Amino acid sequence: MPRLSDTPLSVLDLAPIRQGGTIADSFAESVALARLTERLGFSRYWLAEHHSLDGIASAATAVLIGHIAGATSRIRMGSGGIMLPNHAPLVIAEQFGTLETLYPGRIDLGLGRAPGSDAATMAALRRDPYAGAENFPELLAELQGYLDDEQPGQRVRAVPGQGTRVPLWLLGSSGYSAQLAAREGLPFAFAAQFAPGYLHEALRLYRDNFRPSALLEHPYAMVGLPVIAAESDERAEFLASTTRQKFLGMVRGRRTRSLPPIETLDWTPMERVQVEQFLGAAVIGGPDTVREGLERFLEQTGADELMLNTDTYASEDRLRSYEIVAEVWRR
Repeated sequence: MPRLSDTPLSVLDLAPIRQGGTIADSFAESVALARLTERLGFSRYWLAEHHSLDGIASAATAVLIGHIAGATSRIRMGSGGIMLPNHAPLVIAEQFGTLETLYPGRIDLGLGRAPGSDAATMAALRRDPYAGAENFPELLAELQGYLDDEQPGQRVRAVPGQGTRVPLWLLGSSGYSAQLAAREGLPFAFAAQFAPGYLHEALRLYRDNFRPSALLEHPYAMVGLPVIAAESDERAEFLASTTRQKFLGMVRGRRTRSLPPIETLDWTPMERVQVEQFLGAAVIGGPDTVREGLERFLEQTGADELMLNTDTYASEDRLRSYEIVAEVWRR
């Protein structure tokens, strides 16, 4: 089974906006985190597309990827993910073809099906409410056509984009994307950072049904999970109250900016169960607890790569969390 010291680690960032902070603060803190994790040896730095959410600043995902890529030099930059049915495949190919041209060999294109928004925002995006349920494979094939080499007689081309062969990943929290990634011979990333319930079944479906492709000979599964590391278990649990407040707000139908950590949450037993379901894959604790938790997670999943999402109120706590993870990773 994979061991932590042999497993690539990566970063998932939503560019969180904290209470009392600004969006400009969020962008500066994302740059600082990308520079730190690059120095620490992390493999990828991905940003996720969400819209009309007050606490998340990564809506213009391709623009932010380019900004952070320009502030770093080695770490792979990408999307975790771009919601393909929200956009014309040609536009995505042009955006990521541009990024790949500017930062050759450093760009990943992770794709998802979900809107990343509510119904009203979907309408504002001009998204078909049924998009992604039936035509996702066709959208994927169209996008691949714009990134692959130009074909004879091809009338519409992505310029930039054509021939850049930006690596594609499929993202998901269910069996659909797992099976499609397997069928297409693509790498697969599972979103256990917020939906861990279907993790093991999705990984099984992906591995059991994988068909080798020109892109990938063997299945490659990356798993996203929440991780908060601190100097002690008690300190990490305290910092994790920011994440728990966020999910508690979602349970109550309210979205909030990142809130300062608190000692005690005012929640009902049912709300607590619901929040902890979101965080079922979370690894929270001091250095030894985090090392043991990550080793156990790898043993249970056989993941080829882990993508860590650390959600704390203060930027310095987020930076320190990744430093601690790197220390136990390389120990």
